[in-house]
Amino acid sequence: MPHLLVPFLSPLILLLAALIAARHPGQRPGRIPLLAEIAAFAAFLGAAASAALLVVHGPGTSALIGAFGIGLSVRLDAVSAVMLVLVSFICWIVLRYARTYMDGEERQGAFTGWMAATLAAVLVLVMSGNLVQLFLAWTLTSLSLNRLLLFYPGRATARRAARKKAFVARASEAALALALILLAVATGTSDIETILVTAQPDAMIAVAALLIAVAAVLASAQFPAHGWLTEVMEAPTPVSALLHAGVINAGGFLLIRFADVMLLAPGVMALLVMLGGFTALFGGLVMLTQPAVKTSLAWSTIAQMAFMIMQCGLALFPLALLHIVAHSLYKAHSFLGSGEAVRNVAAIRRPGPVAVPSLRNVLQAFAIAIVIYAAVGAVLGFDDKSVQAIVLGVILIFGVAYLLAQGFADTAPRALMRRMVVYALVTSVSYFALQVVALSLTAGSLPATPAPGPLEWALMVLALASFGLVAVAQSTFPLWAAHPAAAGLRVHLSNGLYANAIFDKLLDGWSSRNAA
Repeated sequence: MPHLLVPFLSPLILLLAALIAARHPGQRPGRIPLLAEIAAFAAFLGAAASAALLVVHGPGTSALIGAFGIGLSVRLDAVSAVMLVLVSFICWIVLRYARTYMDGEERQGAFTGWMAATLAAVLVLVMSGNLVQLFLAWTLTSLSLNRLLLFYPGRATARRAARKKAFVARASEAALALALILLAVATGTSDIETILVTAQPDAMIAVAALLIAVAAVLASAQFPAHGWLTEVMEAPTPVSALLHAGVINAGGFLLIRFADVMLLAPGVMALLVMLGGFTALFGGLVMLTQPAVKTSLAWSTIAQMAFMIMQCGLALFPLALLHIVAHSLYKAHSFLGSGEAVRNVAAIRRPGPVAVPSLRNVLQAFAIAIVIYAAVGAVLGFDDKSVQAIVLGVILIFGVAYLLAQGFADTAPRALMRRMVVYALVTSVSYFALQVVALSLTAGSLPATPAPGPLEWALMVLALASFGLVAVAQSTFPLWAAHPAAAGLRVHLSNGLYANAIFDKLLDGWSSRNAA
């Protein structure tokens, strides 16, 4: 099927741009940045064409260009098409921004080349039709990203962060390599589509699923190996945007791509729910204590990736894919616009009074938010929704309740209260509408969410209680912020409960022993 080769055009165009840029690595390399931007836009058009071909011809896997299961092949389905369009769009935006941002830098040409090469590797990764291609693209993405993180090699903090990232990446690659070998041995093939169809629940598949989860968790900067993501801020802003809006999604993509395999290991799925839920709460709380914009955004990414990991653990793979899309667009905008946001806040000379909600206001807001969610769900239909999806919606509405609490404060203007109620309605309607879109787009490409068992029910109750408690604590924070314990808690949270410091100490000790 020749149309299945069309997706290859996007990474080929970017790779060609990277090779041309490599010949002009210095300052102000002529038209190289413009050429890279044009190549990125062409790659986006190629991805859009691939998505159109998917609609016309349906999903499929191209013939292998190679032998003995080693070579290049394209798996074109809803998952790969969405990721191709998303990554190529982010690629175009970031390279367009970098053309101005990096103007005058000493190694602008080399930077442009490595950006294009990294994005090409990500595109090859998300379209992979066989295990060998997936692993090579996974590894090349990490190696090329490392060159971008070390764009300023003279900065000690950049070298330290890149070293930590490299250690975590090698561990992730080792876990993924073992997982893919086990999958190939268990199914007798390296073709991903065949593996997803033929895999059966046994010990080898369960171990492979566990290793895939380990690889995804490490790549997604989950606790306790999360610290590298908060430290790679010495790289230029376009690199941060690329990392947080594109490359960091590789872990989630891995879980979604092997969704059928993951469902064969319920214990691994439960571990993903627990680790993802804990890291989401941990990252969200630490984020609120960070004084620097980019560091706060990094902790936000940790929390968002954790929430996506939890979605995968709950077998809500279509919603996890939707989460990746939303997070990528939001985070790219946040990083690229962070400088303007700081200037806008600094320009506010006289901020208005802050309306502090009472405990009664907070409880009222949470009750109304849940009522709004239930009413919207009753109108749009709970019948065809999985229990996991309904519970996830309740967790999301806790965030809306936090906003409602500000509007329900006794001193808040009525206009603010009405605006917050509208936000709650829009959020609830959007959740159900986007859920329908995600499920319809991925029907046939991703497995349906199974009915929860006793373990899943226990985890969902625990998640509801945990997220609800944290949301109430955040909403009522002004009421207990003056307590001495709050100041101490803020210090501990701002340091990430020292988990990263412990990780650093262990890593340094391991390196010293290796050197000896």
